[in-house]
Amino acid sequence: MPPVLVLRPEPGNTRTCQAARALGLSPHGAPLFAYAAHAWHLPEATDWRGLLIGSAAAITHGGPALEGVRAVPVHAVGATTARAAQSAGFRVAATGSGGLQTIVDSLAPGRYLRLAGQAHVPLSPPPGVRIDDVVVYAAQPQPLDPATIALMRKGPVLALLHSAQAAHHFADQCARNALPRSAIALACLAPRIAQAAGEGWHTTAIAQSPEDHAVLSLATQMCQRL
Repeated sequence: MPPVLVLRPEPGNTRTCQAARALGLSPHGAPLFAYAAHAWHLPEATDWRGLLIGSAAAITHGGPALEGVRAVPVHAVGATTARAAQSAGFRVAATGSGGLQTIVDSLAPGRYLRLAGQAHVPLSPPPGVRIDDVVVYAAQPQPLDPATIALMRKGPVLALLHSAQAAHHFADQCARNALPRSAIALACLAPRIAQAAGEGWHTTAIAQSPEDHAVLSLATQMCQRL
């Protein structure tokens, strides 16, 4: 069984490693980013119809300013983000499964506040919907650690990519450390992530849905062929 590199930040990294072991995979945790809070303040508005949250990190690292929107219903990108919001005392009005844009497409007219990371995907609101973006956290890039590099030099590995930002950074780290793409397979959470990673990898595949369990299921299949 080839090693499976889990590159997402904590605390998601540990959760994914645990789930991978339960499936019989051999995960190796190597977070490529570390979350940090970003100083922010609320725009001058009190008529928010909802909060758009694309990552649990927005809740975890949102800080004291979150108190100002505690009563505003949350539209969460997925189940993990919804659970984080509920645990922090927010009411979840909607939970998506296909990316934040899918949620935006179905929003009722009104003004919404998006709590985002420094690197975030632009959204296209439908007529009558206004979205104000506020950056509340940043994902700080980390280098591949020596143990991970040594593991990758031993033979084929499979890397899990959960974001386009991670795909770009992972590709850069492989180039910097002269790690051949031909020995690395990629299991990607979404098509735009695979596109961000570029070409030349041993194999690149996309999960059937943008959920952690789906990318792990894909990794299980890929490991049998790697």
